[in-house]
Amino acid sequence: MFDTLEYLKNAKHKVVGVKQTQKAVQRDQTDWVVMARDADPRVLRELQELCQAKGIALHWVETMQELGKAAGIQVGSATAAVLKE
Repeated sequence: MFDTLEYLKNAKHKVVGVKQTQKAVQRDQTDWVVMARDADPRVLRELQELCQAKGIALHWVETMQELGKAAGIQVGSATAAVLKE
């Protein structure tokens, strides 16, 4: 089974946070985005729609805290993306 958090944790190039993830999606720098289920849906809506329009795979984790930890930051995060090599 694919482990989303482990993949994010081991990625060499990634962005963290809604604004940075959105920029990466708009610039076609990623094809893999992860979102936290406990994040405010209003915060995620625009990014979700952008990912769907561009055909980018969305992956989900339960909490912002575990997403932030896997991304290598000390606080929670609503989204992150692994950048293309």
